[in-house]
Amino acid sequence: MMTDIQQPQTHYERLDRVRKYIREHTDEPLNRHVLAAVAGFSVPHFHRIFTAYVGENIAGYVRRVRLERAGRKLRMGAVDITEVALAAGYDTHAAFSRAFKQQFGLSPSEFRQLDCNTATYLLMKGKRP
Repeated sequence: MMTDIQQPQTHYERLDRVRKYIREHTDEPLNRHVLAAVAGFSVPHFHRIFTAYVGENIAGYVRRVRLERAGRKLRMGAVDITEVALAAGYDTHAAFSRAFKQQFGLSPSEFRQLDCNTATYLLMKGKRP
């Protein structure tokens, strides 16, 4: 008789679970301890595995996801950039603007002026053109 034994998850499956968790909890504090627990790894092992498989460290990944979400809000007509900045986890408009420009090569104000296709392209790439 066969038993219902669950197969161990691969690293990819665990990291996909972490990436999904990040997308669903971007408004919450996301630190390595919480995310390592989601993956079922120790913190040092999680950090090594995440960086190796994803190609960027966890802090950079979380920052990029939050900035991409902020970009979508700006594209959809969010009026107050400071409000978008706070929602992305930045304490000031200036800090958000610097991070946004570093990520996309444009200030949030310049980004809002883009046509839909160009803005979408930048968001899909997650980096400067």
